[in-house]
Amino acid sequence: GGAMHIPPTTDERMKKKGGERKKHVIRRMFFAALLLFFIGLALFGVTVLVLVRNLPSVGQITSRRVEESTKIFDRTGAELLYEISGGAKRTVIPFEDIPQYVKDATIAIEDENFYEGPGFDWRAIVRAFWENLIHGRIVMGGSTITQQLAKKAFLTDRQTIGRKLKELILAVQLSRHYSKGQILTFYLNEIPYGPTLYGLEAASEAYFNKHAKDLTLPEAALLAAIPQAPSYYFPYGNHVKELIGRKQYVLKRMRALGKIDDQELAAALEAELSFAPQTRGIRAPHFVIAVQ
Repeated sequence: GGAMHIPPTTDERMKKKGGERKKHVIRRMFFAALLLFFIGLALFGVTVLVLVRNLPSVGQITSRRVEESTKIFDRTGAELLYEISGGAKRTVIPFEDIPQYVKDATIAIEDENFYEGPGFDWRAIVRAFWENLIHGRIVMGGSTITQQLAKKAFLTDRQTIGRKLKELILAVQLSRHYSKGQILTFYLNEIPYGPTLYGLEAASEAYFNKHAKDLTLPEAALLAAIPQAPSYYFPYGNHVKELIGRKQYVLKRMRALGKIDDQELAAALEAELSFAPQTRGIRAPHFVIAVQ
């Protein structure tokens, strides 16, 4: 009364062998993919180590010598006679001399999560990477204020993957070593506001003939609108209309983030701005040339 053993048919044997072969192929593909992943991870790690080794120390940002203009005043110390700039006008100012309007306007348009973020925005980086991959070249940034500082202080504007990686690494290091206030101060003293104007104070003096600490809300919003494209938004150039439009957008972003109220917004949107004369000749030339 034992059970009868029925040998498998040819079709069944072929199906069994086919299933085993399929499992074997899948297993090999899995291990190959795993191997490629670890090789890629190792290569990425080596690349990062090489980049880190060749990067400057973030401590150099406080010790490095930032080029500033030399200003020649009259005997009262109030009248500026001439500014020796060597092609780059800049006057470094401390955090307390930067009005809150400028800080808020800059953060609103450049990096609204500046105070909460770690110094980089993964979503923006991934979005920029995808856009650049689609176009086959770098067409989108995705940089936070900290990343922009890393680029302007230590790197170049070359749009390469290597430079973006360096920028990201430096941004992480800057965030670990400096407070948000320090980073914002470095940034506002570093970035260009025109073809030869670097830093907030130089821009304020050139465009509005006043110190940065005396800037009004609409003036602060206009200056915050420039750094994205300093040559394009140059106040004495051909795109003043676009500059004013971006200034209005900055103000609306400030309102959306709760940095100003409706009354301040309405007044700033209606305010008409006048720029100081673009060029200033040498006043008291004999004296100035003697000093030089």
